Amino acid sequence: MATTYEVSANVRSVFEKLQATPAVQKGMTFLAADHSNAIAEQIAINEVPAPPFQEQERGQFYKAKLAALGLSAVTEDAEGNVFGVFKGTGNGPRIFVSAHLDTVFAAGTDVKVREKDGKLYAPGIADNARGLAAILSVIRALREAGIQTVGDIVFGADVGEEGLGDLRGVKAFFRDRDDIDGYIAIDGVKEQIITYLATGSRRYEITYRGPGGHSWNAFGLPSAIHALGRAIAKIGDVETPTQPKTTFTVGTITGGTSVNSIAAEATMLLDMRSADEGELKKLETKVLGLLEEAAAEENARWKRDVIKVEIKLVGDRPAGQQEPTAPIVQAAWAATEAAGMTPEFGPASSTDANLPMSLGIPAIRLCGGGAEGNNHSLDEWYDPATGYRGPQKIFMTLLGLVGVAGLSEPLLPKRK
Repeated sequence: MATTYEVSANVRSVFEKLQATPAVQKGMTFLAADHSNAIAEQIAINEVPAPPFQEQERGQFYKAKLAALGLSAVTEDAEGNVFGVFKGTGNGPRIFVSAHLDTVFAAGTDVKVREKDGKLYAPGIADNARGLAAILSVIRALREAGIQTVGDIVFGADVGEEGLGDLRGVKAFFRDRDDIDGYIAIDGVKEQIITYLATGSRRYEITYRGPGGHSWNAFGLPSAIHALGRAIAKIGDVETPTQPKTTFTVGTITGGTSVNSIAAEATMLLDMRSADEGELKKLETKVLGLLEEAAAEENARWKRDVIKVEIKLVGDRPAGQQEPTAPIVQAAWAATEAAGMTPEFGPASSTDANLPMSLGIPAIRLCGGGAEGNNHSLDEWYDPATGYRGPQKIFMTLLGLVGVAGLSEPLLPKRK
C-alpha cells in the first residue's frame, strides 16, 4: 500500500533536472535494453555455488566481473568481500552499494537454473543472484551514458549476510574503513519498496548437558532433553509487544542418543528480533534468565544438581532507525517516482543495511526488480518480467545521492 509522503523542494528539483538530462535518459533506456543481458548474468552468477561461509568461488567470479567493467581499485578484502570504485570528481560523498554473495544452501546443492513458463527456478536465483546482477547492470548504464558523478560509488558484493553469517562481511567492511558516507543494500526484488528501518536480532546456541544414562536402569537422573523442553515451554509463554514488533522462535533442536536413553546433551538455536534495540535487550534478558530456571527446575525435580546449561551467542544483528525524512530516504522515494513507479515503504527488515544504520551511517535497502517466490527453498523462483525496473531505480537513486558533475549537487551529506 502506498504511503502519503512528500520530498523536499530541493530533492524534487534535483530529480527534475536528472529526468530532463539526455545522458540520464540514455542510461535509463540502456537499462531496459540491458535486461536480457542482466538475466543471463543472473543465471551465470547463480550457477556458481556460494554456500554459507564458502563464498570464495562466487566472490572471485564477481570480482572478475567488476574488473571487466572498468572499476578502479577492484579489491578482495580479508573477509572475502569484493568491491571496486566508480570514481567521481573527488569533491563529493562516497556511497557503498552491495549485494550479498552467500546463499542459505549447503555445499552440494544443485544450483542449476531451470526455466519454465517464463520463470527461472533454482535455489538462490532471487536471493540474491538478482541483487548481484542488478548492480552489474547499473555499472554498465553509468559507463554507457557517459555520466561523471561528483561523489564516488563503491560497488561490491559481501559475504555472510545469511543465517549464522551474522553480517560478517559488512561488519568487516565498516570496521576497516571510515570513509563511507552512505550505504545501499540490494536485496529482495520488489522494485517499488524502500526499507529504511532495521530489525535487530540476537541468536543463541543453547546446550543442556548432564551425565545421561539408561532409561530404565538410570531412571531418576535429570535429562538434558527434559531441561530443554522446560526452557522451550517457558520461552513460548513470553509476552512481547506488537509495536515495536518483537519476536522469538526456537528454530532447531537436536540431542539425545536413542529412544531408551536419558539424554546427556540437547541443543537448540534461538532467534530473537525487534525493530527496537531496547525491546530486544529486554527480551534477551528475560529469556536468558528462563534458560537458567529450566536447568534448576529439572535438577530440582530429580534432586540432583547435574544439569548445566551453556549459552553461546552466535548472531548479533543490531537494530537501526533513522528519520523517514533523511536525504537518503527522500532520494530513494523521488528516484522510484522518476523511474515510473509508486514508491512504498517496507517494514523494518534484517539485511546488510542493519550494520551501517546502527553506526549512524545513512543506509537503506533497495530491491533488484522482478517477482519471486519460495525463497530459501529448493523450489525458489524468479520472474524477470519487470526486472529492469530495479536497476533503473537504483541508478536514479545513486545519481541523486552522489550528484552529477555540472548538473546537480549531491543530496547525500559527507560525514564529519
